[in-house]
Amino acid sequence: MISFEQLYWRVMLMIRRGKITLVNDAGPVQMIQLPPSGLEGRDNLARIGEYGLASNPPDGTDAYVANIGGDPSNGAVIGTNHQATRPTGLQSGEAQLYNGPAGTSVYLANGEIVVNANGQQVQINNATIVTINAATEVIMETPVLKVSGDIVDNYHTNSSTVAELRTAHDGHDHQVVNVQTGGSTIVTSGPDLSV
Repeated sequence: MISFEQLYWRVMLMIRRGKITLVNDAGPVQMIQLPPSGLEGRDNLARIGEYGLASNPPDGTDAYVANIGGDPSNGAVIGTNHQATRPTGLQSGEAQLYNGPAGTSVYLANGEIVVNANGQQVQINNATIVTINAATEVIMETPVLKVSGDIVDNYHTNSSTVAELRTAHDGHDHQVVNVQTGGSTIVTSGPDLSV
């Protein structure tokens, strides 16, 4: 039979909070270390996250611990918040995936989607085909556009690549007809690509 005092402490210990001091992200379950108070430390607390979303909260992140049945030896981290880097000012319905220390984010705003790389590289790996279906246009503000392979424009009706068209253009001559030198026809040289 559990006493009233034991029941009281179990209720009081059901939900605790503290600041994360260490994260072990090596195993199948992320393990957290945090002190729920200044008098105790908790180590190897399982962090229960949402399926499909993985994160490694930085030191100092607020964490809430649920102790099953009020038993501190049977707890799990069920919520985290890093106050210093949490995005604020989101409107109703908006969501943001972010890395606070790196300053990167994917912002699902009302009316637009904004990817902020914050000066870092963005990669798409192992895709067989990447399709962009834009209703009006695709704009690239960049000083250089590099493509390792061929480019085909108007691909529904054109099968020639830009390289093939350039070779065909550079390889032909133009006749200059009825030159004032006496009615002779001369042939111009190919274009100078160094200019």
